[in-house]
Amino acid sequence: MKLNLTKPLVVFDLETTGLDIVNDRVIQLSYIKIYPDGTEERNNFLVNPGRHIPEFVSDLTGIDDERIKDAPSFKQLSTTLAETFKGCDFAGFNSNRFDVPLLAEEFLRAGVDFDFSKCRLIDAQTIFHKMERRNLAAAYEFYCGRKMEEDFEAHRADQDTEATYRVLMGELDMYTTERQEDTDRILPNDMDYLAEFSKQNDNVDFAGRIVWAPVNGKDGKPLTDKDGKPQMQEIFNFGKYKDMPVAEVLKKDPGYYSWMLAAEFPNNTKQVLTRIRLREFNNRSC
Repeated sequence: MKLNLTKPLVVFDLETTGLDIVNDRVIQLSYIKIYPDGTEERNNFLVNPGRHIPEFVSDLTGIDDERIKDAPSFKQLSTTLAETFKGCDFAGFNSNRFDVPLLAEEFLRAGVDFDFSKCRLIDAQTIFHKMERRNLAAAYEFYCGRKMEEDFEAHRADQDTEATYRVLMGELDMYTTERQEDTDRILPNDMDYLAEFSKQNDNVDFAGRIVWAPVNGKDGKPLTDKDGKPQMQEIFNFGKYKDMPVAEVLKKDPGYYSWMLAAEFPNNTKQVLTRIRLREFNNRSC
């Protein structure tokens, strides 16, 4: 099945020094860029993280300090990657929880303000878990009819990227009107729908420190827009201002913004907070 794309889709996977979004670094990045006309562009990079790669990571990935000693840093790759990814949607396996947030952190550390909020983020794992609830190897066998070890090496970003792409195509092939009698098991070949279906939470930032919540009227009922959809606002999801609107807190306690920027929050959280602050400042100036 050909993906029904309105703009390019980047299917990607990362190998990293660990699972800490704030402190760990990318050591391999692989992607397949699929254009609306079906053209595919593949690339695979080893990345020097500027630090020692833990032995357990090397055992899993086959990537050690020696192998990446002459590889470019993410900062050196960042401008080219940002240009390649500009105007694209993104898909991966567990990407909304890990790969996208960590990639966002790497871009920000490199001084590149890549705005993932303008992208549709499609997570093949979320789709799979909602439909069948297993892992990538099981997904590959279920949707592609073969065992992953027959076709790929484990823990290689380029291999997992290829497998994820095939799984996503297999998901769309399986959950069609021709193959499913139950309407709840039909999965439209539409990037807007798949991005919405891939969501697991109402996070504004990737870490979930700021989340979306309905705007309630004086009667306590949610307000709606002209199309009848609930009006939404950003609220804090932690600390002394938990459940309070971010815009209201920034107006009431301007020092809270400075405290968050100086504290050990992910760069993406600080980026989101800064955008809200600038938006509210511009709105007051109008």
